[in-house]
Order: sequence, then structure tokens, then C-alpha cells
Amino acid sequence: MVGYLIRRILQSLIVVIGVTIITFILLHLLPGNPIRAILGPRASNADVAQLTKQLGLDRPLPVQYLLWLWNLVHFDLGYSYRQTASVDSLLAQRLPNTLLLVGTSTILAILMAIPLGVMQAVRRNRPDDYALTGLSFVFYSMPTFLLGIMLIVLFSATLNWLPPEAPQAQGALLSQVNALVLPVATLTLVTVALFSRYMRSSMLENLVQDYVRTAKAKGVSNRSVLFKHVLRNALIPVLTLVGLSIPGIISGAVVTETVFNYPGMGYLFFIAAQNNDFPVLLGVTVVVAVATVLGSLVADILYAVADPRIRYVS
Repeated sequence: MVGYLIRRILQSLIVVIGVTIITFILLHLLPGNPIRAILGPRASNADVAQLTKQLGLDRPLPVQYLLWLWNLVHFDLGYSYRQTASVDSLLAQRLPNTLLLVGTSTILAILMAIPLGVMQAVRRNRPDDYALTGLSFVFYSMPTFLLGIMLIVLFSATLNWLPPEAPQAQGALLSQVNALVLPVATLTLVTVALFSRYMRSSMLENLVQDYVRTAKAKGVSNRSVLFKHVLRNALIPVLTLVGLSIPGIISGAVVTETVFNYPGMGYLFFIAAQNNDFPVLLGVTVVVAVATVLGSLVADILYAVADPRIRYVS
């Protein structure tokens, strides 16, 4: 197990480095000049050349990348001249907000998806199963921005129950819980649709296994078979899915934060993309890449914990 974890960590580092290389190259291929974005369109060519040299942007791309990577190893993600603040400080302000949004919606989605999936599997091909399946497909296929706008129109513009905008006070989001309802609900509804479908399929797959028939033949009640045997095995692919879904949830958070003007990392990324703020774009990308790799690693660990039969050999 230890050997496996060491190998997975080394593989994860390679993946993160690969993501930073690809992102670094793609950002420099985008149209627009970051120096012009900093100084403004009326800046003279002499000023542009001076700042370009000062920031080291006149050097070859491999040299620029290695310098940025060296600073990254020392936890220096650069400086945003557009927002006149270090990328570290910007991420430190926004990351807790995104973790609150993504974490809350993911936990709620899991708590809702597991019982829904179990109920759909037990009542397979019945009207309530068809109804829940239809709702799952609707929410799963619906674009996140469209769902967010529909919730705003219904609960803010029409019913006037909830604010259309997320809380704006830095570090005090929980002081306006009602303003968090719509952003959290948007991400939760999209995520629970995905998790419940996988939970239903996993339950149906395990209900026809030989160990279920053996347990029933021994006189074990249907309730005990369902919750003590089938549910445990059915949770394995769902646990894996939770870890692997982190990138998708975070990407959904970018759209959700933009729709609700939520002061998180996703909205920061959106603003940086509009302003050609390369240091912020790279910083957010690195954080998301690390979260993705960690999610995959956690999924592998949970996979082994959920099923004692699984053993990783070093």
C-alpha cells in the first residue's frame, strides 16, 4: 500500500507539471498582449518594451516557464498588475469561498444521491423510478448557467424569496446564508443528477450478484441484504466518481460563480481571462490541477477502504 501511494504521488507530480506546461503554452498562444493589458492601449512602445524586459517576457518561453516553475516551488505564484496584488493573496482570499460553495454542494449532492439511487433501484421500472430518472436527465443535461438563471428568475424575480446575487462581504459569507442558497442549489442539482444515476446503476448491478441470492437463501431479510451487503459494494464506484468529479464540479463552479457574482476562484478566473491576467490564470490552473490530482488519489484510497478485498501491491 505504501509503495502504491508513493508511485501515485510521483505520477501526480508528473501530471501537475504536464498541466502547467500545456497551460503555460496555451496562454501565450492566446490573442492579446498582457503588457498592453497592464499599461493600457495608449502606452508608448518604449514603456511596453521596458515592462516586457522587466517582467522577463522577452526571454524564450522555456526560460520563462522554468523561472515561473522555480517561483512556484517557493510558493510564489507571481503578481497581478491588473489587480495590484500578489496571486497568492488573491487565491488566499477566494479559495475558502470556492471550497465553501463546492464542498457544501458536493456533500448535499451525496446525501441526496445515495438514498435516491437506492430507492430507484429497489423500485425499478415503476412510476417513481421513471419520474426521478427523467428529472435526473433534465438536470444532468441542463447547462449550469441556464439552471442558475432559471432559479434567479423563479425565486428572486418572480417569488422574491431569495437574493439574486451571492454575498459580497469577504470572509463573512455565512452572515448571509439566504444569499448562498441559489448558488449552492445550482451546483447541487447538477451534481446530484450525476451521482444518483451512477448509484442506481451500481445498485442494480449488485442486486443480481450471486452473494445476494446466497444471502436470501440463508434467510437473511431483504432489508439486511440491501443495507448491509449491497449498499456497501454499490458505494465503491460512487466513491471513485466523487474524487474524479472534482474537476467537473470546480468547472461548474466557474460558471455558477460568474452567474451569481460569487467572490470565489471561478469568478476570479473569469475576470482574469477577460483582462489577459496571465499570472492569475496560471495560479488558478495550478490549484485546480492539484485539486484534481488529490481527488483522484483520495478516490483510490477510498476505493481500497470501502472494499477490503482490494489490495495494492507495491
